[in-house]
Amino acid sequence: MQAQIKPILERRQTPPEDSTWWKKLTLAQKFSASSLGKFGYELIFVRKEKGQNIAVLTCDSGLAVITEDGDINTSPDIHIRN
Repeated sequence: MQAQIKPILERRQTPPEDSTWWKKLTLAQKFSASSLGKFGYELIFVRKEKGQNIAVLTCDSGLAVITEDGDINTSPDIHIRN
């Protein structure tokens, strides 16, 4: 009996490369965002903080931020307006 392969469900509406926010990321941030995308994170905006662009991503109820150097923080101390 052959195992059934389930198709991968793509939740993003548009590829991240087409996003206005994607164009504001550094190369290091793009690599980090792509790796988080494999876990369901999506880039929602870029925030200017202390003179640097910080990428903010969300997944279900979780948040992650990526510094300009590509460092990922999945427990950031930020608040997002609804």
